[in-house]
Amino acid sequence: MSFAAQFLDIAVGITFLALAIGQVMSMVRLVLGPTSGDRVLALDTMVLNALGLVIVLGISQGVQVYFEVALLIAMLGFVSTVAMAKYILRGDIIE
Repeated sequence: MSFAAQFLDIAVGITFLALAIGQVMSMVRLVLGPTSGDRVLALDTMVLNALGLVIVLGISQGVQVYFEVALLIAMLGFVSTVAMAKYILRGDIIE
C-alpha cells in the first residue's frame, strides 16, 4: 500500500469523525435552540454535514453515484431551509 493511499484513508477517517461530531452538535442545537432562528440555522448545518458525509462516503468507496445523491440532498436542503424560514416568518409556506 502506497503512502498516498494510507494518507487518503487517514484523511477520510478524520473527516468522517469531524462531520459526525458536527452533525451531533447540530442536532443538539436543533433541539435546545433558544430561538427559532437557531433552529433554522441548525437544520441548514445538518443538511451541510449530511452532504459532506455522503461526499466523503463516495470518495472512500470510489462510487460516483454518491455525488448525484449529494446533489439531490443539496437541492432538498436548500428548499427545506427556505420553507422553514418562510413558515417561521409568515406562518404559512404557500401564499
